[in-house]
Amino acid sequence: MALMHVDFFSRTLGMCMNMDVILPENTAGLIGMEGKAEATFPTLYLLHGMSDDHTIWQRRTNIERYVADKNLAVVMPSTHLAWYTDTAYGMKYLTFVSRELPAVCQSYFRGMSTRREDNLVAGLSMGGYGAIKVALTRPDLFGYCASFSGALDVAHMWDPRLWREGRSIFGYDLEGFS
Repeated sequence: MALMHVDFFSRTLGMCMNMDVILPENTAGLIGMEGKAEATFPTLYLLHGMSDDHTIWQRRTNIERYVADKNLAVVMPSTHLAWYTDTAYGMKYLTFVSRELPAVCQSYFRGMSTRREDNLVAGLSMGGYGAIKVALTRPDLFGYCASFSGALDVAHMWDPRLWREGRSIFGYDLEGFS
């Protein structure tokens, strides 16, 4: 497996961004891994949660070992605390992840398949929310989606009535707490 740390300029966000990319490689004799690579390969876009960044998958999992013999590329972009959302007066992280990032990856790494059934998006917590959002936004590109402990039910967390009265943090009534 080839692990690449990529810094690139995002036109959508107007700033430099980072991603880690694992590419399939024909290998034999690596400690604990045998790799295989074909001319084209499917891609998993793996999104991080709120308290982490794009490096968490290498630091807290064996992601390289898991995909070594799968002929699978893994793209792990940094997206800060943006909740994979386009905001009216800010950055456009949903557009970045759902449109620009796949195009950038497919231009940099020519073996990545463009077929819908070969593109997957998954994430943890905030990234799980992002994965669902990206997959629903781009059904033409992503054939599969997974949300691990996804922060999907956020509507109940905010009670505007309590918020206006200064008694709420994400829907929890703080009256009586000091």
